[in-house]
Formats: sequence, structure tokens, C-alpha cells
Amino acid sequence: MPRSKRRSVAEMSSNDDDRYASKRLRNSNSRRLTRMDEPMSFSQKRCLAWFRGYTMTDDPDTLGPEGMEKLCHDLAVEPENIVMLVLAYKMQARQMGYFTKEEWLKGLSELQCDNLQRLQYRLEYLRCLLNDQNTFKAVYRYSYDFARDKDQRSMDMETAKAMLELLLGKHWPLYDQFSQFLEQSKYKVINKDQWSNILEFSRTIYNDLSNYDVDGAWPVMLDEFVEWLRASRVKNDIS
Repeated sequence: MPRSKRRSVAEMSSNDDDRYASKRLRNSNSRRLTRMDEPMSFSQKRCLAWFRGYTMTDDPDTLGPEGMEKLCHDLAVEPENIVMLVLAYKMQARQMGYFTKEEWLKGLSELQCDNLQRLQYRLEYLRCLLNDQNTFKAVYRYSYDFARDKDQRSMDMETAKAMLELLLGKHWPLYDQFSQFLEQSKYKVINKDQWSNILEFSRTIYNDLSNYDVDGAWPVMLDEFVEWLRASRVKNDIS
């Protein structure tokens, strides 16, 4: 049978103090852990300091080709990786190979990235944006002015083919044939209307070209591509 004993007031007070102190310690530790677990809020100051790690002392407000190469190395992605194009789109960068301070802060503020680790974590999100057709179209159209030489109204063919391969090479079954057509064609540049219509063509025209309307409002370049491709197929069938 348990013994019954009345505790003294001092004993009760001592025990209550111990419990209170223990509870206060637990609550303090809990608050500390919660603060440690909470992600740091975006800091423009921290983001700018990170940016300056990629710029030159004589132009601290512009991240140039050397800084871009270092950024890609730190992110473990190739400069030609399409995710870098999506990042530039988020920044609305005006020139390939360069990010200004304003562009950097605009894009990374939206992405809430103020250090390398946070941006690395967001790379997959940037890639997934291309799965949305409207976003892909926006990135595709943006890439024309982004990649072309600003001294020229049109994009030179070498740059155009590289950008088309990056954007359409894995998604358009007729891309290889179109690339071959461009190689042997008379075209040395691609204008903005042609650029936009190439995407529309790749999305709407069947691989067998059966729904291509020769009287449609397609650029002459695409009319010539269809004629060239049909002639190539007939030639291959005969041989």
C-alpha cells in the first residue's frame, strides 16, 4: 500500500520552481529551433553582394562573359543549357552574355534567390516553366531580341540555328530536316516574322505536311522548306 505523505510548502515551492524552469527552457529551445528552421527572407543587400562576386572592379554593375562563365560553373550548368535562357528571360536581360545590376535584382527578387544555393534549388522550377506552352512561346519570342546582334535588325544564321536547336531541337520532329534546309538555302539571316512563324509551324503542321496550306500566310522561307522537304522525300522514295 503506498505511503501517504504531505509535502512541505518549501518542497512544493522548490518542485514547482524546477518545473517552471524546465518548461521555460523547453519553450526557449523550441523558439530557437523554430527560428533556425525558418528560411531566411530574401535580402536585396545579400543578393547584390553575391552579384558583385561576378563583376569586375572597373564595372561593378555589369556581369559580363567572364562572370557568366563563373556563374555557370558555380551552378554546375553549361552556358548553353536552356535553363540559363529561362533565367535571362526572368531577368528580362537585354544582351546575351551580360546581366546588369537592375536585371539581376529584378529576376532574382522574383525568384526569391539571394545566394547560389537558393538559385541551384530553383533551376528545376525554371526548366519546368517550359512545359507550359504559353511560357515557352514567351521565352522563344524573347530569345530573338536577346540573342541577335543589337547592331542588326535580323539574327544571323549561325546564331539562329544555335538558338533553334536549343529551343526546338528536342521537340520538333522536323527540326533536323529544317536545319539541313537552312544549311543549303540562300538565307543568311532570319527576321522576327520568320522566327515567330517557325514556332507556329512546328506546333501546327503535321510531320507529313498534309495540313500545310500553300495559300496560307506563311513566310516564303517556310513555303520553300515545304517544297524542298517534299522533293527530298520523293527523291528518297524513288531511290
